[in-house]
Amino acid sequence: MTRHTPKALQGGRDGVIFRKQNTVIRPMNPWSHTVHLLLTHLHSQGFHQCPAVVGIDESNEVLSYLEGDTFNYPLRGAIATEEALFSAARLLRQLHDASTTFLSAYPDFSCQWMLPGRTPPEVICHGDFTPYNVVLKGNKVVGIFDFDTAHPAPRLWDLAYSIYCWAPFKTHKNDKMGNLQDQIQRALCFCDGYGADLQQRSQLVETMIIRLQALVDFMQAEADSGNPQFQAHIAEGHHLSYLDDIVYLQRNQHAITLGIDPHS
Repeated sequence: MTRHTPKALQGGRDGVIFRKQNTVIRPMNPWSHTVHLLLTHLHSQGFHQCPAVVGIDESNEVLSYLEGDTFNYPLRGAIATEEALFSAARLLRQLHDASTTFLSAYPDFSCQWMLPGRTPPEVICHGDFTPYNVVLKGNKVVGIFDFDTAHPAPRLWDLAYSIYCWAPFKTHKNDKMGNLQDQIQRALCFCDGYGADLQQRSQLVETMIIRLQALVDFMQAEADSGNPQFQAHIAEGHHLSYLDDIVYLQRNQHAITLGIDPHS
């Protein structure tokens, strides 16, 4: 009999996430049961581009493995193409649409999420729909994983952070890509792929800024509460990049808003 040894997967938590054949083994979290319900619900709605719940193994969750290529910053190759950008936006829209009935499907269930919900709860946001949390086949984004940060919120809350990460409106030398005009064109492409309406586009940059400040506040609160992972992030200055990006967005808010308006 052939024995399959789990293989560690590279990512934000090296050494604790493993692949074993066609499954991924990840540590359970307090919100994992809610996420499992969400993943099962998404599949029941015909959205199969996310992991399926296989089971629970001791203190770990076992999810199906999504086949495809993965990437990280700096964005180069297939992940940087317009096809990847547009298909990512379409996938986010499909995810949101499939999630709209989740809360009504579990009206009596006390959902626990990693991140606090926002009102109105139009959809279940992924919370971290970034280039490093998707899989590609060729230049097309075909799947999304790591739903730990999922939480109910308006569509724009997820859309804003996603475009911030995909444009990307980042200033760190490892994360930035192109100049401001390049970033605006990528943001416009993402808006078009998602089908963002005029109100969402007009409020996009303001929401990005609020979303990034909320992220910094969350990181600091977690560090202050003794979370070693976030204490390390604060000590390494990860939050400072987000603060720099807030200034960048504030300085260029008018140009970005004008550039993503389809009638401008």
